[in-house]
Amino acid sequence: MRSPAMLRWAAALAVLLAVIAPAAGFYLPGVAPTDFAKGDPLQVKVNKLTSIKTQLPYTYYSLPFCKPTTIVDSAENLGEVLRGDRIENSPYLFQMREPKMCQIVCKVTITEKEAKELKEKIEDEYRVSMILDNLPLVVPVTRQDKSTVAYQGGYHVGVKGHYAGDEKYFIHNHLSFLVKYHKDDDSELSRIVGFEVQPFSVKHQVDDKWNDVNTRLTTCDPHANKFVTREQPPQEVEAGKDIIFTYDVHFEDSEIKWASRWDTYLLMTDDQIHWFSIVNSLMIVLFLSGMVAMIMLRTLYRDISRYNQLETQEEAQEETGWKLVHGDVFRPPTNSNLLCVYVGTGVQFFGMLLVTMIFAVLGFLSPSNRGGLMTAMLLVWVLMGLLAGYSSSRLYKMFKGSEWKKITLQTAFLFPGVAFVIFFILNALIWGEKSSGAVPFTTMFALVLLWFGISVPLVFVGSYLGFKKPAMEPPVKTNKIPRQIPEQAWYMNPLFSILIGGILPFGAVFIELFFILSSIWLHQFYYIFGFLFLVFVILIITCAEITIVLCYFQLCSEDYMWWWRSYLTSGSSAVYLFLYAVFYFFTKLQITKLVSGILYFGYMLLASYAFFVLTGTIGFCACFWFTRLIYSSVKID
Repeated sequence: MRSPAMLRWAAALAVLLAVIAPAAGFYLPGVAPTDFAKGDPLQVKVNKLTSIKTQLPYTYYSLPFCKPTTIVDSAENLGEVLRGDRIENSPYLFQMREPKMCQIVCKVTITEKEAKELKEKIEDEYRVSMILDNLPLVVPVTRQDKSTVAYQGGYHVGVKGHYAGDEKYFIHNHLSFLVKYHKDDDSELSRIVGFEVQPFSVKHQVDDKWNDVNTRLTTCDPHANKFVTREQPPQEVEAGKDIIFTYDVHFEDSEIKWASRWDTYLLMTDDQIHWFSIVNSLMIVLFLSGMVAMIMLRTLYRDISRYNQLETQEEAQEETGWKLVHGDVFRPPTNSNLLCVYVGTGVQFFGMLLVTMIFAVLGFLSPSNRGGLMTAMLLVWVLMGLLAGYSSSRLYKMFKGSEWKKITLQTAFLFPGVAFVIFFILNALIWGEKSSGAVPFTTMFALVLLWFGISVPLVFVGSYLGFKKPAMEPPVKTNKIPRQIPEQAWYMNPLFSILIGGILPFGAVFIELFFILSSIWLHQFYYIFGFLFLVFVILIITCAEITIVLCYFQLCSEDYMWWWRSYLTSGSSAVYLFLYAVFYFFTKLQITKLVSGILYFGYMLLASYAFFVLTGTIGFCACFWFTRLIYSSVKID
């Protein structure tokens, strides 16, 4: 029989999942497609304006584009707001499988201020994002070898070039849309599988007088079979000038199935490079695994057998190596409270990434649900506060700590507090630039509510449960008087060994890191979570093995202060990650504005800090398991 309390908990959990799952983007694979009959209305939506030069998004209607009678904002999840997405309706209206030519949208007379803003956006190479049936708009571009076609997200607001001997700014005011559809064999219904555009800049001329959308143009007239071409005079951006916005729409039957329509966006990267990344990482893992196997199966086995065969204390005194420091190896380190906090936070990160990646690999995070991945990571991070509190308090109790509430508060506020301060400062800079990427006050309040309302209580619950359990007992007793550490060889210097230890974990992931940075800063799609999960597993193994190897060498040198060094050994890979981010900034990005540079380095510093906490915790846990294992295997009087 289930108790009423259990039923209430189950009901509460069901309600919580029902609320969180859609917001977080957890959708089962195979979401039902939309079928359109011929003549059905198709609403084109507009999204933010983006630029890889500034990294500052703006709303579509911040520029003097044609507006619908009423602007309606689409409902957005938490991840979309944090990404700066602002999805709104537009005056571009299609009818399914009914082509249109030279359709007039509106005429705009731009002011001096609007002309200045347009020129700035064209100078910074801003692109316009549109959406049809949840598919982003792309521009097909033929590669240099002319053998394949690449796709770029969105079209440029305009171009800067020479015309009639002068350098001028020209706006793309004519859009030639191509909607690809897949027709059902058994009915007249169709599904949209592609949304492309070719932008043009053309200085439209009115045939007689302006009559709104019914005006006849001499530059684009389907009745006279005259269509927009590249050879026509372009539309210059100049204050006081009229700009007429027009569009064509064509429909093309396609063999692409609805289930495969995202392949164009998700398979833009070369799989061979990803496989090269995996092979490169596996080579590192095999090398380290060989070293660990040699240490564990040969050296350690020989050491343990020899130590256990020693008959007298005098013989033991003559021995050197890791057994001699058994009385000090589990002595609590300096700043043990801070170590407990960092380990708890690292476990929280590990749980968040593992759960999110498993859902992504299984297909529960749909790419069509914009912001779903970020929302899921935030919500899972909040829920993983339970593991953070539990882990930090368990380690804290092993160090004979008694003030569990103090360690709980530090766990709940240290990393989130640092992240929130950096995020708040960067958000203030974005807000100062009047960018749509600035997080609104309501969203900021929601983030604080998630932190204080859910994460902090869960950390307290986990800490309470962890502190109630019996303390983990070390396999050997700790001496009251610390043993003197002998002088170490130059290669065992803490700084040297720590920096050496971070190279291999970074080397295992740096190729995949390039694609992740490109997806964030170059606005490219990244959805190869199968590769990413493999790299994540390789990262875990690499961090664990390199830390174990260096920890063994350290103990053999009779240096028992391994606690913090084991954390910093694999955690130092974050230093190389940040250095790579600096290299990526100067070699791949074209950022020139000071605010944009501050945003890049601010967010990459935060990402490197998170990577340090994650990899440091993995290395520490592996080393903790290793030391308990070897010291529990020898006979110590």
